[in-house]
Amino acid sequence: MAIVLGDNRYGKAENRVVRVDREGDEHRITDLNVSVSLSGDMSDTHLTGANDKVLATDTQKNTVFAFAREGVGEIEDYALRLARHFVTTQESIHGARVRVESYPWQRLTVGGQPAHHSFARSGGGVRTTTVHYDGEQAWVLGGVEDLTVLNTTGSEFWGFPRDGYTTLPETKDRILATAVNASWRFAGEALDWAGAYDTALASLLDAFGGTHSQSLQQTLYAMGTRVLETVPEIVEVRLSLPNKHHFLTDLSPFGLDNPGEVFHAADRPYGLIEGTVLRDDAPAAGPAWT
Repeated sequence: MAIVLGDNRYGKAENRVVRVDREGDEHRITDLNVSVSLSGDMSDTHLTGANDKVLATDTQKNTVFAFAREGVGEIEDYALRLARHFVTTQESIHGARVRVESYPWQRLTVGGQPAHHSFARSGGGVRTTTVHYDGEQAWVLGGVEDLTVLNTTGSEFWGFPRDGYTTLPETKDRILATAVNASWRFAGEALDWAGAYDTALASLLDAFGGTHSQSLQQTLYAMGTRVLETVPEIVEVRLSLPNKHHFLTDLSPFGLDNPGEVFHAADRPYGLIEGTVLRDDAPAAGPAWT
């Protein structure tokens, strides 16, 4: 029996980059979490400890910050610039993956006017991208994470199998809440990234709010379908939806009724619904998905 080295990569994870654009009358914030992962001719490093082909992770970190000094722009373009740089400047690096999370901030209103330099962190979800470049082709993913949404009605769950361990009652009216984690795959690059993200995000929210749900799985499919219908550049959507359960609280020991008004919001355990919705002619997925 022989022992061999399998797939491997290395990089600098979670570089927290904040850029302040100070041009004009109002400052602007770009708040990022950037992770770099490189792969290539790294066998000697693992087998003998030789480091002559290793671009230090500290150098990767410095590159992330230096490229931010040149301007970030759309996070997809920023990730593409970084990925191409690492592959084209290092002979031993054959593939680069760059993941960027962009945290939203809202401008404060001070004295009835938009503030020049004051902001509050927004809860509207975290915009994401993952880019992989292999020296010839680039694959680009977009997405959003931790987008918390809730319907106070318009959701049912009944008709499921029952056995000796089933205690959950059927319901024709329940709260449906989840934290949307979605990724979508683009068919190309050099696109209107901001426009695609805004439309995809609006489509997810519209489908969630507009679907009378028999199950969270049905809602997942409706959300993915709506994104594909409204953004032709997107060919595949992956969704992970934790079911944030809200249980009606029994107030009868206190002589009180509870007509669907007071709930216990349980954080765990939770149902986790995951699925993929894609065009039937979608090209094969690249390494950015893996």
